[in-house]
Amino acid sequence: MSATLFVPGVASAAPGDNCAEPGQVFTPVPWQQQMLGPDRVWPFTQGGGVTVAVLSTGVDASHPQLAGQVSQGFDAVAGSGRADDDCFGLGTQVAGVIAARQVASIGFAGVAPRVTILPIRVIGERGSAGAVAEPAILARGVTAAVQRGANVIAVAAVTYTDSPALQGAVANAIDKGVVVVAAAGDAGSASGGNPTPYPADYDGVIGVGAIQQTGELWPNSQTGSFVDIVAPGADVVTLQRGQGMIEVDGTGVACGFVAATAALVRSRRGTPTPDQVERQLNGTAIPAAGGPRFGHGIVNPYAAVVERLADRGPVELPALTRSSTARSPAWARSRDIALVGGGVAVLAVLLVLVVAVSLPRGRRRFWRSSMASTPVTREEPEEPAPPVQLFTQ
Repeated sequence: MSATLFVPGVASAAPGDNCAEPGQVFTPVPWQQQMLGPDRVWPFTQGGGVTVAVLSTGVDASHPQLAGQVSQGFDAVAGSGRADDDCFGLGTQVAGVIAARQVASIGFAGVAPRVTILPIRVIGERGSAGAVAEPAILARGVTAAVQRGANVIAVAAVTYTDSPALQGAVANAIDKGVVVVAAAGDAGSASGGNPTPYPADYDGVIGVGAIQQTGELWPNSQTGSFVDIVAPGADVVTLQRGQGMIEVDGTGVACGFVAATAALVRSRRGTPTPDQVERQLNGTAIPAAGGPRFGHGIVNPYAAVVERLADRGPVELPALTRSSTARSPAWARSRDIALVGGGVAVLAVLLVLVVAVSLPRGRRRFWRSSMASTPVTREEPEEPAPPVQLFTQ
């Protein structure tokens, strides 16, 4: 994939000033879409009736592939106002992999193209650390998303500061039946940099890592027990603010793929609990050879929607016990039957052999005995008798 097909985004210090440039048209089907195959799911559901909140830099509601699907949202940075515009582009990029509509001659589309996007701005400016937000603002954004009817929350921004307020807001969202999906963070490195990301590390949150086109983990994707599942997050083609598309990296965009899949599951299966959605996503994920760094594996939209997991967990087998050495009456009866049966079988074989030997011989002798009759013995006199007169006078 050539990087020259895209115009890179430009970070700015304030909305409306030197915002990211629009992207360019990219017509082929991008690699991440070929890997996940969302078009196989669309005959069952495209996410209609589900609202996905995107906590990031806002979402450009005027993008042609998002037009009519983005609500006004809420600006948690300012504490009021709308968030349906996006200067930096990150929120639009995440919303693109979730909900971009199919357009003729363009291969790219979102995983759940009929969901409604609820933009929540939690990043007012981008620093060198990337998509990092203040915990208080994230907490305000999560609460706003719940109040505005979100069914799924995609937290594309992270914080590395644990916060009771954020933890409480996330727990409240989950208690109200909202699925919370969060990026695992982009601060991973071979040198050991791997701070704990929030809210991905909280109980009940689906933490998402990023993989490359080769299936390997993206080098900057953070690893740990907070990673439940992984999704494409390197060289991902998605929407750019204004128009067109751009190629991006990050666990934030990977989070979008998992949030979209959660939306498909909710749309198809009614109102499953967040725990049931998480179990469905993890249980149908594609196993990866990289071990626990990949969580349960790579998100699989088709399997998550159509496959049904067992309602019960595995049952522990009973302990093995030593078999009794006593012979039961049933065993004795079986032995007697076996002996009688064996004897009958032997007699039957002998009878068949006798018949097989005697039958041909009997036919040849016309059923006469093969033994000669006993010869008649005559006693001879001690003295010979006078000669017999042959002729008389």
